[in-house]
Amino acid sequence: QVQLVESGGGLVQAGGSLRLSCATSGRTFGSYGMGWFRQAPGKEREFVAAISGIRGDTYYPDSVKGRFTISRDNAKNTVYLQMNSLKPEDTGVYYCAAALGVVPTMTAHVSDWGRGTQVTVFS
Repeated sequence: QVQLVESGGGLVQAGGSLRLSCATSGRTFGSYGMGWFRQAPGKEREFVAAISGIRGDTYYPDSVKGRFTISRDNAKNTVYLQMNSLKPEDTGVYYCAAALGVVPTMTAHVSDWGRGTQVTVFS
């Protein structure tokens, strides 16, 4: 089990950038695959990005590929999501996610969720 706390969300104009951080309290952070999901009102929670444990292999859906970058610093027990070229459709609550033994590209993989941070992109 790991506790996750997101930060860095906010209001940003279309085309702008935000960097989200997810601080964890897990003592075996490197054993977890980490990911980001987002949820807009009335929509299902969707996969945004994921990164594997030690190797740091990354995964993205086509909707964000080339714009978003996930990274992790195992020494700091922190995962990041750099979001560039933001679009209004990127608006939603962004959740950090952890999964033990798997890279979380689906909600069913997730063992622990953060409480979320709001990202609002206006045009």
